[in-house]
Amino acid sequence: MNSQTENTLADSIFDGLNPEQRQAVEVTEGPLLVLAGAGSGKTRVLTSRIAYLIGVCGIPAEQILAVTFTNKAAGEMKERVEKLLGPQAGDVAIGTFHSIGVRILRRDIGHLARNRGFVIYDDSDSIGVIKEVLKREGLDPKVHEPRRIRWQIDQWKNAGLLPPATAERARDLDEELVSKLYAKYQQKLADAEALDFGDLLLLTAELFRKHPRVLHYYQQKYSYVLVDEYQDTNGVQYGIVSQLAAEHRNLCVVGDPDQSIYAWRGADLRNILDFEEDYRDAKVIKLERNYRSTQPILAGASAVISNNLERKDKSLFTDREGGSPIRFLEAETDREEAQFVIRNILIANRNESIPFGNQAILYRTNAQSRLFEEELLKYDVPYTIVGGQRFYDRAEIKDVMAYMRLLVNPRDDQALRRIVNKPTRGIGKTSFERVESMAASEGLPLLEGMRVAVETGVAGRAAGKMAAFLDLIDVLANLRSAFSLDDLIARVLADTGYLRSLEKEDTPESEARVDNLKELVSSARDFHAANEDELEDEERSELELYLDQVALISDLDSWEGRQDRVSLMTVHSAKGLEFPIVFLVGMEERIFPHASSSRDEAGLEEERRLCYVAMTRAMEHLFLTCAAERFRFGDRTYQSPSRFLQEIPDELIQTLGTASRGSRPSSSSSSSSTSSSRFDYSYAQEEAAEGEGVQVGTRVRHPVFGRGEVLAVVGVDLNQKLRIKFERAGVKTILVRFANLEMA
Repeated sequence: MNSQTENTLADSIFDGLNPEQRQAVEVTEGPLLVLAGAGSGKTRVLTSRIAYLIGVCGIPAEQILAVTFTNKAAGEMKERVEKLLGPQAGDVAIGTFHSIGVRILRRDIGHLARNRGFVIYDDSDSIGVIKEVLKREGLDPKVHEPRRIRWQIDQWKNAGLLPPATAERARDLDEELVSKLYAKYQQKLADAEALDFGDLLLLTAELFRKHPRVLHYYQQKYSYVLVDEYQDTNGVQYGIVSQLAAEHRNLCVVGDPDQSIYAWRGADLRNILDFEEDYRDAKVIKLERNYRSTQPILAGASAVISNNLERKDKSLFTDREGGSPIRFLEAETDREEAQFVIRNILIANRNESIPFGNQAILYRTNAQSRLFEEELLKYDVPYTIVGGQRFYDRAEIKDVMAYMRLLVNPRDDQALRRIVNKPTRGIGKTSFERVESMAASEGLPLLEGMRVAVETGVAGRAAGKMAAFLDLIDVLANLRSAFSLDDLIARVLADTGYLRSLEKEDTPESEARVDNLKELVSSARDFHAANEDELEDEERSELELYLDQVALISDLDSWEGRQDRVSLMTVHSAKGLEFPIVFLVGMEERIFPHASSSRDEAGLEEERRLCYVAMTRAMEHLFLTCAAERFRFGDRTYQSPSRFLQEIPDELIQTLGTASRGSRPSSSSSSSSTSSSRFDYSYAQEEAAEGEGVQVGTRVRHPVFGRGEVLAVVGVDLNQKLRIKFERAGVKTILVRFANLEMA
């Protein structure tokens, strides 16, 4: 590449970057910490840095490794680099920690005496293995809860601890027991030639530790390492990054201590706070210019997070002028809170043509979504729940994927348990338990145990059914190389009778499942089209690659960001997203901050970081709401506004209605005679004048339901409750103050 071309490329790379961003791109050698505040353009810095290394510095693309936390982020990063560089960017390794781990283990796990053809177990598979371990040990799963055991094992894996290390560190009898179960759990996984999610990183770190030559290979291969969201790394991820960068030390980490919100899954804030101690010659660059939010939102979020002690100081600012104040409402009840939010969503959509997809409702826990869903359904507002059931977590999809896994790995006992009688084929529970017992005593995988059981008569009257099932699996396994991926899935659906059994049910639920299975076939077809070139150079089959991709998809990867739907999600799920309008609800003590996280200073600081993340998702308008009364766990409770509300300066926040941020409204202020000013909380609306009432027989027009006639009226003024017969929507009961009614 000649100097003129390099200069042209450099100009395109630097175009639009501010001085701090440009500096973060140009400092290429040695350790670099980029402290990137919310909305400060960190993804652009990372992609520009990769392009600069390749296009200007002449670093071969295959020597660059960029690691992030979601497949979605990795895909966006790769797309941006390709836009800057074209085809020469294709060899850059960009992926999540887990996908990079899979790539390394598929090549080198043999050094750990493991099979490179392993399958990846999800949470439900792992829970199934733990239940099997408990059963073999004669332990009651009601006493020794499998999910709690799974969580403890996961925490140990996140910290980089194998079973022998946990046995030495056990603090009590319970941890001693779980440590023993951990060892047996790992053996079960090994017997099934399976890895769980934690193993993808734990075994990568173990591979590097035990085999220096393998580590040296990857240190030479990746001479430049970039890590996004470094504040979210856990112990084992920290170890892998340190191992890879130990020789060349060209390590660039990007993150924000104020956005570290995953301690519950092992993230260690000290990784980013101590970076300058780990690398004494590290350069530090702060990105403080925000391109997302208005100044009032930034100032409010910064005021909250400034109360934390465990952080690195920075001050976000924006060049954007003006901006609406943060709006706050303390509703009388949780129902009123939900009605307020949905009313303002409708107003923004109707009066200002703001798409539903530009608006989000954020809450601390999933349990808070119910009332908002009910109100959205009442007004026929389309919505999507982020972090709800993933497509690949649906029962019918998991069933078919279990068939596919068994074709790849006949030792996959969890896959066999799932589909041996789906659809029903007459293999009873008692017969299968005899097979399980015999297989366990002989040390055989279940599928092989079933073959022996048929041959030796252990299977009893179910022998014929089991033999037919074994023949089916053998036929399908032999077809793997003869069929394309989508055709193979279609053949499994047909030959197993799975699709036919659903079609026979002929119910709305079964029809939806059939549609999902058709979509699965389409996804396989799309996978083939997207990976056709890559498949030619792969030693593994298309099916194996597809199973890896499905296993590594996260909740956020499946978020579509549709413009026609309001997004509902927990604050944890909102990380990395942004919306013009955000409603942050349930801002009450013991909810946000959560009761379980408020017992110590570290937990409270994480809750405050979570609040900071939530507030900085908003681009134009931020609403904060809480309720004086809330139904929780079946009882009415009286709530106190969150301490985080007190940390926002008064000049940045507009209190809507009569309630204060300091205390729950008095009984007098929450009576039925409350004036209409209490409900003056929309940023774009015209309120009916106080004293106006709606009479029986009045013809009205509703923004969603259309024209209708009032059948009955309860109450007066804006507290009236109306029963209206609509021409299109039928009879509805609504409150005047939330209805936006017009006289027809």
